[in-house]
Amino acid sequence: MPGALEGVKIVDLTAVLLGPFATQHMADMGADVIKIEPPEGDLLRNSGRGPSPKMGPIYVAAGRNKRSVCLDLKKPAAVAVVKRLVKDADIFIHNSRPQAIERLGLGYDDLKKIKPDIVYAYALGYKRSGPYGHKPAFDDLVQGASGAASLQSRVDGGPPRFMPSLIADKTTGLHLAMAVLAALFHRQRTGEGQMIEVPMFETLVSFWMTEHLFGETFDPPTGAMGYDRIINKYRHPFKTRDGYICALPYTDRHWLKFFELAERPDIAKDPRFSDGPTRARHYSELYQVLDTLLLNRTTEEWLDLFDKADIPAMPVRTLEDIPRDPHLVATGFFSEREHPTEGRITTMASPLDFSATPTSFRRHAPRLGIDGPDVLKAHGYTQADIDRLMAEKALLIPTFEQAAPPAQAPAAS
Repeated sequence: MPGALEGVKIVDLTAVLLGPFATQHMADMGADVIKIEPPEGDLLRNSGRGPSPKMGPIYVAAGRNKRSVCLDLKKPAAVAVVKRLVKDADIFIHNSRPQAIERLGLGYDDLKKIKPDIVYAYALGYKRSGPYGHKPAFDDLVQGASGAASLQSRVDGGPPRFMPSLIADKTTGLHLAMAVLAALFHRQRTGEGQMIEVPMFETLVSFWMTEHLFGETFDPPTGAMGYDRIINKYRHPFKTRDGYICALPYTDRHWLKFFELAERPDIAKDPRFSDGPTRARHYSELYQVLDTLLLNRTTEEWLDLFDKADIPAMPVRTLEDIPRDPHLVATGFFSEREHPTEGRITTMASPLDFSATPTSFRRHAPRLGIDGPDVLKAHGYTQADIDRLMAEKALLIPTFEQAAPPAQAPAAS
């Protein structure tokens, strides 16, 4: 069955992870994503080491279901190629600073003359109309500016720290994809295209402040900023006899049953823990109680008891555990595939599940520029046109010196 976005064409000038994460999801849903890359390729290609140059692991993960066209946009002939591709496109998307794109003649006003109903979307660091609008932005910078890096300080009093994930890029990428899909729906109803701006800074502030504006939501404030249960220093996976567990008794029934399972029904009578509103004022004491009560059984014993009692709980997995997680194995989330140039690779399924228009894995992440001639021929270019563009170095299929294979670890003795 075709994907939900089959027939939708996207000209994709995004780079690094924010934009490619957005277009990856739309590609999984069936969109034809033509990824335009500079002569050196998307910087994401260099994130981590792969068997071949410019084919790093993060790029391989985020580049599936796309076609790569390598253009030197410093050359007018290359910009003309992009404009020709836009004539047949539904979406033009980038995450460069708008001023740079406009200098190339690829701003919204330029492209809507070519394709009046184009959905023109871009992500940038900070809303263009504000005083930060001209600044470059990367995940670390936005984590700091949005308050994300300071959250751990509120928990443990230590220095600010970055979260060990590209949370700003991926969160903004999802918002970008959501906005594009809404604009496509609007165009279907009205025939009208539009321009979409999705700033990283404002997206992340919204993301954190949904729960952490907290008492400052009201005037006068009913308390401080920061959802106190979440920033409590005792909120962490709890140690069991042989490992760690995430346990979250939530309702009054959960807590009563938990104290019974822990063979401490007396704690349920403690006035600090008698009902939900009261427990909410004593999270620190409550979590410290959990720290002591979960030590007397193994993780599996607790998981079995919690499952039977319908108390929310899950084990703590390491990254290395994840590919063997029984649920992910049963649902086929990870699969091994043969990449046409990179050999055997592990891929992940889309987390989205449609009953009528399923997502699909149609093609591997391509080498830089490899699809250029085919894409241009499909848009009316002759072989002579393509040869001329390549002679002018406006269209490229770069080759890179093969890196030495990584050294094998010595066999365990």
